[in-house]
Amino acid sequence: MRITVLTLFPKMFDNFLTQSIVKRTINNKLVKVDVVDFRKFSQDKNKRVDNYQYGGGPGMIIALPTIVEAIKKYRTPKSKVILLSPQGQTYSQAKAEALSKKQHLILIAGHYEGFDERLINYVDEVISIGDYILMGGEIPTMIIIESVIRLLYQAINKESLHCESFENNLLDYPVYTKPINFEGYKVPNVLLSGNHALIENYRKEQRIKKTKKYRKDLYQKYLKEVIND
Repeated sequence: MRITVLTLFPKMFDNFLTQSIVKRTINNKLVKVDVVDFRKFSQDKNKRVDNYQYGGGPGMIIALPTIVEAIKKYRTPKSKVILLSPQGQTYSQAKAEALSKKQHLILIAGHYEGFDERLINYVDEVISIGDYILMGGEIPTMIIIESVIRLLYQAINKESLHCESFENNLLDYPVYTKPINFEGYKVPNVLLSGNHALIENYRKEQRIKKTKKYRKDLYQKYLKEVIND
């Protein structure tokens, strides 16, 4: 897989791409990540990429010529171009799984007051990571990258992906380690029993219980699937 990031702040990705599973996945050549400062495509003598908005209003808007030129430079017939924006569809695990099957992602990290609205004519999809506003699209872009590459074949142990949160619209089951008793809080006896059938049933029950308690929206989806089955 190849991922191309278009941003005005490429140094924000330096540490992110050189740590933990992200670094290992890149080193193992499972994914190639290019971080591009799209300011270099500006034709302005001062490399300016933004301007005032028509009709008045606060904040500067990223103009079309520079970012569109960058998209055209890196886009191929196998590319999927994604704009990170609070106005997009909310990101989900299902979307991460879908994107992990693509050959080339182009992720556009916005900044300032946003992009000229006509940019939507040059992208395939607009994605939001949630109903809140950040300073720019760099952190949302990192979230997309990490959630996608961990799903790539051999990126992490396949068993680690089994029964994760959001699988079948359920949260993950609770996990425990040593010590067995910590300040009166004990590991459930069933996990110490060695009975794998009982443990599997317990974990499934806990997934349902946790989802019902913390994510009623997911729980309702789970119930609908159970009824339909």
